[in-house]
Amino acid sequence: MADSEKVKESMESASSEISREFRTLTDSRDLDSIKQAQNLILGRLQDSNAVLSHFNEYSENCFMEVHADFAKNTRLLRSMKSDLDYIFQKLRSLKNKIAGTYPDAFPDTSEIEALDQRPDLELPKDS
Repeated sequence: MADSEKVKESMESASSEISREFRTLTDSRDLDSIKQAQNLILGRLQDSNAVLSHFNEYSENCFMEVHADFAKNTRLLRSMKSDLDYIFQKLRSLKNKIAGTYPDAFPDTSEIEALDQRPDLELPKDS
C-alpha cells in the first residue's frame, strides 16, 4: 500500500507541476482575446443561422405558392406539345398524300431549304 500511495503522490505532484508550467506558457490576456474572438464568431454564426432559417422558410412559402401554378402550366405545355405533334403528323400525312397524287405540288428539297431559314428548335445548335 505504501508504494501505491507514493505513486499516487508522485502523480499528483507531477500533474500539479505540469499545470503550473502550462499556466506559465499561456498569457491570460491571449486567452481572453481568444475567448472574445470565439464569442464574436459564435454570435455571427448564430445571426447567419437565423437569417438562413428565415430565408429557407420564405423560400418554402414562395415555392408552395407557385408550385401548383407551375405544375398546371407544365401539364398545359405537355398537352400543347402533344397536340402540336399530332397536328404536324397529320400535316405530314396530308402532304405525302398530296405529293403522291400531285407530284409537282411541292418544290424539291433544295428549294425548300432555301425558302425555310427558321432555326431548328429541337436540336441543339453547334457552337
